[in-house]
Amino acid sequence: MGYECRSQDHRLSRRQLLGALAGAATGSLGLADEVRAQNKQVLFLWLDGGMSQLESWDPKPRTEFGGPFRAIPTTVPGIHISELMPHTARQMQHLAIVRGMCTRDENHSTGVPLIQRGDPRNRGVTYPYLGAAVSNFIAPANATLPPYIHIKPYGGGFQYGDGGFLGPRFGALALGDGQPPIHILRPETIAEDSDAARNRLRAEANRRFVEGRRGEEAAAYDYSFEMAQQLMRRRELFDLDRVPAAVRDRYGRHPLGRHLLLARRLLEAGITFVKVTSFHWDTHADNFHYHIDLMNQFERPFAALIQDLADRGMLDHTLVIAMSEFGRTPKINEKLGRDHWPAAWSLALAGCGIKKGVVYGRTSDKGSSVADGQVDIGHLFHTIFAALGIRNPRYRVRGQPLPAAHDDMAPIREVLL
Repeated sequence: MGYECRSQDHRLSRRQLLGALAGAATGSLGLADEVRAQNKQVLFLWLDGGMSQLESWDPKPRTEFGGPFRAIPTTVPGIHISELMPHTARQMQHLAIVRGMCTRDENHSTGVPLIQRGDPRNRGVTYPYLGAAVSNFIAPANATLPPYIHIKPYGGGFQYGDGGFLGPRFGALALGDGQPPIHILRPETIAEDSDAARNRLRAEANRRFVEGRRGEEAAAYDYSFEMAQQLMRRRELFDLDRVPAAVRDRYGRHPLGRHLLLARRLLEAGITFVKVTSFHWDTHADNFHYHIDLMNQFERPFAALIQDLADRGMLDHTLVIAMSEFGRTPKINEKLGRDHWPAAWSLALAGCGIKKGVVYGRTSDKGSSVADGQVDIGHLFHTIFAALGIRNPRYRVRGQPLPAAHDDMAPIREVLL
């Protein structure tokens, strides 16, 4: 792989980073190489704030807390979901629904990191977010694009904190509002040779800065800059005007529709882990009107994505996860809203390693508790790793072996192939 500045500093930094990546996960090296060679991918759709399971995957019509919406049949006989999800109902043959999620934390500030890190036992270290963990285990060593990209509303940048104890280099390259990284392209007023000289100067300044210091953050900066540069060489990925108007209409012209369409294009380009975030799901007031609008923005592009991945044969090697940090209370409050409810909620899976057209877990008649098939977030992380073919994933931190997911939990076998 060539670099515009012709410097060996980038090459050495890249090799060292990849060496650290390979060494972060312990276990069979042969297995790791085998999994990486399969080029498996993940699309992680994060519905921040807490989607209501009663207005989505686990409706309870005509019950005390069921709300005004009906349950509708899907393409799989016997499985019903909310009438707010008509397009998704036509994709149920590709999906697995987990209705028995039971977690403990009902706060956003603490619940989000617990959920996205798999809620492992407290071992005095900060575990990586799911995107960093998956990239660590399965991202190809010769990747020429960032392994972990986060498409989100508002601002972007490099989210180094996602790396946890794996280090800042395993953070996410965040694309604010789905836009490409800024301040990377060479201005037309700067000649190519001048730009190459500027990059050599930057690399040399970084090298001198890290002398006698812990260079992890500086190495992460170099890495993120290099990955952003590589992504900018594929600027056509961001040009949705190249996509037929009918396809853009299927996904929707709103932000989440555009972001999921971009996510599909990034997966097609070979990105290992794409996270897409949707905000504003915290419906403490006027839950039903909000969910009419929110579900319309979510379920139509979600269904289009599943259909497109299936049509392209990509579900065979791409795992799709759609979830929040918890669900909403069965009880409807005085503001016609639903509050936080980690005790019984739902999520959806599809694709690589996942059974098609199944539901696991059952909640009580009013939806207040899990009646059968109760699982925690650690079970989900084990399920994700198993679906991707990562057997017995472990880290080694300062010489100490650590499990990649809560070691008192196991995969949800009922949703795995």
